[in-house]
Amino acid sequence: MLKEFKDFAMKGNLVDIAVGFVMGAAFNKVVASFTGGIVSPLIGLIFDTNFKDLKHILKEGTMNDAGEKVGEVAVLYGEFLTNVIDFIIVAFVMFMVVKGVNKMKKAKEEEPAPPAGPSQEELLGEIRDLLKK
Repeated sequence: MLKEFKDFAMKGNLVDIAVGFVMGAAFNKVVASFTGGIVSPLIGLIFDTNFKDLKHILKEGTMNDAGEKVGEVAVLYGEFLTNVIDFIIVAFVMFMVVKGVNKMKKAKEEEPAPPAGPSQEELLGEIRDLLKK
């Protein structure tokens, strides 16, 4: 059973998926830092606030003894919009990668295989010549 699992785990497709998963997670962090560090502040200029801190307060909270606001109920739409922007960037890049890979595969498939031997016309000509004799 251990040998079967090892064979399964070392198959090319599974290893490719694992590498893709790790690269995707790392790419997601890059996109999140891009969105949080560049896109959000630029959009924050429009709203004159930190974009991730945008929220709609449904119920005001009260201040406790430590000076912290407790009991506030709010919709954190700024953080949600930041995550949506992250998703759109990652989805677009993945679309472009898949499109490029499909284009490369299509180019390989379109190459005609070289003929293995004489063409059909040559064979028919030989048969005709043999029948004339």
